[in-house]
Amino acid sequence: MRIQVVGGGRMGRAIDGALRAAGAAMLPIGGRGADGAGADLVLLAVPDAAIAEASAMIAPGPIVGHLSGITTLAPLVGHEACSVHPLLSAAGARTRFEGAWAAIDGSTERAVDTAAEVARLLGLRVFRVRDEDRAAYHASASIAANFLVVLAATAERVAATAGVPREALIPLAERSLANWARLGPAEALTGPVVRGDNETLALQRAAIGERDPASVALYDAMVDASRRLLDQPAAPAEEAE
Repeated sequence: MRIQVVGGGRMGRAIDGALRAAGAAMLPIGGRGADGAGADLVLLAVPDAAIAEASAMIAPGPIVGHLSGITTLAPLVGHEACSVHPLLSAAGARTRFEGAWAAIDGSTERAVDTAAEVARLLGLRVFRVRDEDRAAYHASASIAANFLVVLAATAERVAATAGVPREALIPLAERSLANWARLGPAEALTGPVVRGDNETLALQRAAIGERDPASVALYDAMVDASRRLLDQPAAPAEEAE
């Protein structure tokens, strides 16, 4: 399978470099107006808003795929289509994909298999996300990546008002995330909400209101979300054999 990546940004260079390292038959990276001549698969590593235009430039024949998380297959109309969205941040040609996950889809079973093969070459594990689920999938990824950073930055900002160094929070955050990965959310959650310690919650909220008032609404939302998590029914225990 001859593959051409179209688009020389961070993700394009990362995908191209990783596929070459895996031994895939790669054509030179294509620029604006590339038509995919000689390729069996064209991967469009272009901004989401440019996918439809780039797809329209590809001559009939190859499977055409994009690397977007939220974009459906619709902009690839006219081609046998697929998508491969590595669930990680690409940092250029030296990005390592091994062990991460990717969302894949395709307009035919052959296209789905092609997307899965690309993921396999990159060392990615896969799950399928269909067009109607794209926005929800992408929202979950944004929460897991972007919003965790926002929460950590809020904690850092409040800590600074008490003279607590940022570095002191890092092991706490890392271990909490590791517990979530190992135990699941309900078992990993700790703190005053779990204990039902409303006095502590009130003291915390007052301190945030005094020192970082813009974060009070976020604090309230997180307390409410924590309570909803605790109210969810526990998963049924597996029956003993």
